[in-house]
Amino acid sequence: MKELQDKISKKLGFGCMRLPVRGEEMEQIDDELFCKMIDTFLAQGFNYFDTAYPYHKECSEAAIKRCLVERYDREQFLLADKMPIWLVKEPSDLNKVFETQLKRCGVTYFDAYLLHAMNKDRIRDAEEKGAFAFFQQMKQEGKIRHFGFSFHDKADVLDQILTNHPEFEFVQLQINYYDWDSEAVEAGKCYETAVKHKIPVIVMEPVKGGTLANLAEEPASFLKELHADVSLASYAVRYAASLENVIVVLSGMSDLEQMEDNISYMREFCPLSEKEKNAIAKAVEELKRFPTIACTKCRYCVDGCPKQILIPELFESYNMTAQFGESPATTRLYRKAIKDRGTAADCIRCGKCEAQCPQHLEIRKLLEQVSEMFG
Repeated sequence: MKELQDKISKKLGFGCMRLPVRGEEMEQIDDELFCKMIDTFLAQGFNYFDTAYPYHKECSEAAIKRCLVERYDREQFLLADKMPIWLVKEPSDLNKVFETQLKRCGVTYFDAYLLHAMNKDRIRDAEEKGAFAFFQQMKQEGKIRHFGFSFHDKADVLDQILTNHPEFEFVQLQINYYDWDSEAVEAGKCYETAVKHKIPVIVMEPVKGGTLANLAEEPASFLKELHADVSLASYAVRYAASLENVIVVLSGMSDLEQMEDNISYMREFCPLSEKEKNAIAKAVEELKRFPTIACTKCRYCVDGCPKQILIPELFESYNMTAQFGESPATTRLYRKAIKDRGTAADCIRCGKCEAQCPQHLEIRKLLEQVSEMFG
């Protein structure tokens, strides 16, 4: 793993889950803007890219091929991809999915390859489908350089996985300052578990799906008092990057403005000071007073919804209204979310969304709250 760690040029990685799009369709990736972002990212000395099979309705990998792989020498960047074990019905599907990903990305190997979104049930499924033997074979053939997994469950499950599978070289965890002491996410406990097993950590969702970049006035004031001209997102990314066992922090950047902001403080990374840590602690205490929904907009809940409800967009509308009050802007946000789609009141309580939610949110109950707020 030290080989990969040494190759990661800087501690900021480009998460290709929320790429710029033309219009409102997730699969309509804006190649021109994506290319500009890639050029900017590489020119500033960063080199780690992270994608996955389902991102952007299975269009992220192909965009990586068009905008990155076909425009740069393979040695100029590191590429991570993930195995969607839920699509593997029998062992032979592992190779089919893997070869599809290589073809989509236009590469002959992945620098990092992960079992995607592991939890207690999925790791058992991966074992039963022969995933570990397959990935060891891919490593021997040079098609995978380093093998890890992304994780969405409790710390005791993580401990069991790492105990049973010492062959894992790294783990990708959801870590941000809001979820550090969360009983649902257990970010801090999961990090300490990885430290105990001496396994490096890659961080995802450092800004909690953008939530920590859009703090309400009072929580934001504690951070703005430190540096009025520094973005709120910067504290969240630097919080994760300041953890000693973290080798790279992924940011799902959607435009050049976000990228340039991230680059401004991660090009020459400086860990958080004690004063900054104290300000973050105060902001978290204030945040806990707001009745918001802890959705990261990962969108795993959307595709399987029989009523085609845009759950993350509805939750965003709810949060914006809870934090900033009802306004024409929040009303427009809600109306946009339900245009040609189901409303919160249309939920039939099938539970498919909750089975896919990495945050373990009680989505059905929360949709009732959304329905009450917007009528």
